[in-house]
Amino acid sequence: MAIDVGSIVEGVVTGITNFGAFIELPDRVTGLVHISEVADAYVKDVRDYLKEQDHVKVKVIHVDEKGKIGLSIKQANPTVRNTSRERRVPPTVSFEDKLAKFIKDSDERQTEFRRATESKRGGRGSSRY
Repeated sequence: MAIDVGSIVEGVVTGITNFGAFIELPDRVTGLVHISEVADAYVKDVRDYLKEQDHVKVKVIHVDEKGKIGLSIKQANPTVRNTSRERRVPPTVSFEDKLAKFIKDSDERQTEFRRATESKRGGRGSSRY
């Protein structure tokens, strides 16, 4: 089976590194899924999403002159990608509402801080003895 750019194939995770995961494709050919192509969300550790011997569907995104194969899991699963995009839509809260909430929270924290520091110092008129 020829590995063509744009094709979607099944593979098995054979190794995980800090920068991605190695996938064994049909005909015992190995490609790499870079960490940026594992999921739509920010991926700090590939091991949070994949483990060795997992069967995954990948899309071939490039094959270079040396025969290195670049793969993508997130491009092979467009339905998953669309739902995560919907989650990224910012809520319809105006800047003024956010600012008002921030000021209110800040005032509350300052009041709590003042109360705490007054009680530690003994408040007004307390003696130091």
